[in-house]
Amino acid sequence: MSKRAKAIIGICGGIGSGKSTVARLLAEAGCAVIDSDALNREVLGDPAIASELRDWWGPRVIADDGSLDRREVAEVIFGDPDERKRLESLTHPLIAERRVAMIAAGLRDPAVRAIILDSPLLFESNLDRQCDSVVFVATNEDRRLMRLQQTRGWDESELRRRAQSQAAPAWKQSRSDFTIRNEGSFDELRTAVVETLTLILAEYSPTESDPQ
Repeated sequence: MSKRAKAIIGICGGIGSGKSTVARLLAEAGCAVIDSDALNREVLGDPAIASELRDWWGPRVIADDGSLDRREVAEVIFGDPDERKRLESLTHPLIAERRVAMIAAGLRDPAVRAIILDSPLLFESNLDRQCDSVVFVATNEDRRLMRLQQTRGWDESELRRRAQSQAAPAWKQSRSDFTIRNEGSFDELRTAVVETLTLILAEYSPTESDPQ
């Protein structure tokens, strides 16, 4: 079976490791980035989804303007794994439809060098099976906590609570093909991203293009 015309690269890492920054640098390098968090926000912005979740969990999850209160939704699902799975059973198929369409568009676009799947649950949702290579963004826990305190106001207990819904960073790293360390300057990170992308593309040699 021939390979796709372009490589699909997954990005993973612990919460607060800088995956989105790495994805942005890959986009600057000519890759098409598919952000699962952004797709999730799109799906949750659908009024029909908001109505469904109100039926499930009551008016607490609806903001004053009638939109979904994602902070309240987070409180529900991070406090109850069964409710989190229930929500995922509703949203994940819709997110998958959008992802498939975006991958197809990226494969057709001659300007796209590779397709990036940026997902906090890359392994947990089996998205790694769609990837030709997986890149782990490595950042120690103290640095990740400092970033989350600055950007989201989280404390250590909140980080640990949120991390319970994901596999351990060490487990993810052990199953990844490449590691990018994000513990230095932004310029160092940019260099590491470009070098890693170059290595991946050099190793990826499709025998023929996908049918269009």
